[in-house]
Amino acid sequence: MAKLYFNYSTMNAGKSTVLLQAAYNYNERGMQTYLLTAAFDNRAGVGRIESRIGIGADADTYLPDDDLFARIAQRMADGPIACVLVDEAQFLSPDQVWQLARAVDDLRVPVMCFGLRVDFRGELFPGSATLLALSDEMREVRTICFCGKKATMVVRQGPDGQVAHDGDQVVIGGNETYVSLCRRHWREAMGEVLPN
Repeated sequence: MAKLYFNYSTMNAGKSTVLLQAAYNYNERGMQTYLLTAAFDNRAGVGRIESRIGIGADADTYLPDDDLFARIAQRMADGPIACVLVDEAQFLSPDQVWQLARAVDDLRVPVMCFGLRVDFRGELFPGSATLLALSDEMREVRTICFCGKKATMVVRQGPDGQVAHDGDQVVIGGNETYVSLCRRHWREAMGEVLPN
């Protein structure tokens, strides 16, 4: 039975690695996958999903107003696919998450989304909020804070290394821009005075 999956975490947890491994496993068994990623995330090149550990794959890109149900239906008309894999799912619009849910229900194709749960301010991305509401299954991809505890938050650093407290929700960057932290160390980095 097809399901909508949301694999979420903070930065640098290996979400893209897990996506690429899933695609490899399907392809190794002779089953085709359909990979999608946000068009404006061009860190590895436009239409490219790449992991920090050096593996990658080409993907179709999506823009905020693309109809993903129609895109998946068209791709399925060109040949069977066993699974749709969506990277940078936090950038999906709420409407696009509903379109993915319709693809699961009406086209009976599994859709696995991989993305951030919260931004640098500790707020849900709109796409992530809708995925949390609609997904059949959710899985946390874990990473750790410098203290060894599970990291659930992320801070954004400016070029000067200072932690940002406001700004646009979306700024594309990697290890040079974002640091994953546990909630306590995120609070501390955001300027909250913590008891000893």
